[in-house]
Amino acid sequence: MKNSIETLQQEIETYVIENTDQLETFRLRFLVRKGSIAGLFDRMKDADPSERPLYGQLLNRLKKTAEQKYDAEKKKLEALSSPQKKKRIDLTLPGRKDHPGSEHPVQKVLGDMKQIFRAMGFSIATGPELEHDSYNFDMLNFPANHPARDMQDTFFITREEGQDDLLLRTHTSPVQIRVMLEEKPPIRVICPGKVYRNEAISARSYCVFHQLEGLYIDKHVSFADLKATIYSFAKQMFGSDVQLRFRPSFFPFTEPSAEVDVTCYLCGGKGCKVCKHSGWLEILGCGMVHPNVLRNCSIDPEEFSGFAFGMGVDRTALLRYKIDDIRLLFENDVRMLEQFSQ
Repeated sequence: MKNSIETLQQEIETYVIENTDQLETFRLRFLVRKGSIAGLFDRMKDADPSERPLYGQLLNRLKKTAEQKYDAEKKKLEALSSPQKKKRIDLTLPGRKDHPGSEHPVQKVLGDMKQIFRAMGFSIATGPELEHDSYNFDMLNFPANHPARDMQDTFFITREEGQDDLLLRTHTSPVQIRVMLEEKPPIRVICPGKVYRNEAISARSYCVFHQLEGLYIDKHVSFADLKATIYSFAKQMFGSDVQLRFRPSFFPFTEPSAEVDVTCYLCGGKGCKVCKHSGWLEILGCGMVHPNVLRNCSIDPEEFSGFAFGMGVDRTALLRYKIDDIRLLFENDVRMLEQFSQ
């Protein structure tokens, strides 16, 4: 019986199939219930019981070989018989419109900011978004009970008493601290990056936004240097006819401090809902670096002085492109983003 199996194996392997008739003949001869392979299975009852397991393995392998050959040859014939579809080009159809990508408006504004300040001699520094409490608050002269430390204002990652907590930075000022710890004056640097605050989302505020802060430390730096820097930036960013006003303010890390406003871009200073009918929009906060901050970074406030400023990149984008809702910058609505493709 073993010889019969080997003979049938060779016959199956050498069988030529060139058309559907030969394929059907192959199936009727080998794969049907009364075919050659089924006949060998019937003969197993007459074989020696000790040899039946071997014959069973050989016959199963033979049947599998026949089935695989049948399936393979059937696919070949079907592929040859199927008509090839010719691609047709309709020259009367309108052309497809390209949709090229572009920079996000926030990235456009941030790029312009960097270019303006680099032309003034500022270098660029970056730092981690996951920051230590000491860099984000302590070394910036924030009191232990300052409201900004509350959970309502800060996203804390870890918070244990007596430990240096981890948090999502609320401003890019920690980058300034890192620069002052690593470098000696004179220092002239801007710190762009993403920051996080636990605030209610509205047309004017968001829980995550982009910020750019600046720091200049050297001998004999004055508030007049700060004002000249801000005026130069504003005229290049918003136009030579821009109007600014400085208002006294308070920040733990600067003294004296001020907030800077520009005339509302929508109403031209007449008053509207965006500017809360004041005619002015705040663009940044600034001031002279507090002596305690300098001491925390091992810089002698008797020898060196400096100024710092910080502004929201997203708020500046709203001013430049006359967008009245900051949420549009984060919703990725293609209809809005397509307006900045040029």
